[in-house]
Amino acid sequence: MNFTEINKRYSELAESGCCLSCGGAIDHSDAAPGEVCVDFGSGRGTDAMRLAEKVGKGGLVYGIDISEGMIRKSVETAKRLGLTNVHFRMSSLEKTGLEDNLVNLVISNCTINHSSDKQAVWNEIFRILKKGGRFVVSDIYSHSPVPEEYRNDPVAVSECWAGSVTRAEYLDQVVKAGFVKISILEESKPYEKGAIMVSSWTISATRP
Repeated sequence: MNFTEINKRYSELAESGCCLSCGGAIDHSDAAPGEVCVDFGSGRGTDAMRLAEKVGKGGLVYGIDISEGMIRKSVETAKRLGLTNVHFRMSSLEKTGLEDNLVNLVISNCTINHSSDKQAVWNEIFRILKKGGRFVVSDIYSHSPVPEEYRNDPVAVSECWAGSVTRAEYLDQVVKAGFVKISILEESKPYEKGAIMVSSWTISATRP
């Protein structure tokens, strides 16, 4: 899908009851007061706002999403809740526009698999993290390569499986970005999704 298609698809979902997450990265995040955090693919902003409460007034949270509708919904909710330490930015995950060495923690739920350049996303996470910063990411991986005919199918991509890569390729991208101390926090048994078998997992690693 191109940018216009993605924006339209997820702006529509912002007003629906659909759950877009496949994991609970925030439950493993251990965000501390005063930290700077980023939610990659923040959707309606639920996790970003939970992080904002955890880091307190001395901390700061950015929610990054490619969908105008999702950003609008998030801003409205944060304003209604009186949260002033969370900011939502409409941006791709590959180029967020955030400063180098800015962030203590990056989280993401079932979003990186949507990117057509996942290595660029991991490189961006590495770039914005401070030394010693960490990520906690929930996502899926495929047990075999996704058939080519599904890779650009807008429905299959939005269902969080057509963009997935294999477990080995996923970990290889994380390592190539420069991360160390990779930990698998949880991992499901294989299950059928769309036309393939996948597993969900939550992983973490650190920028040295």
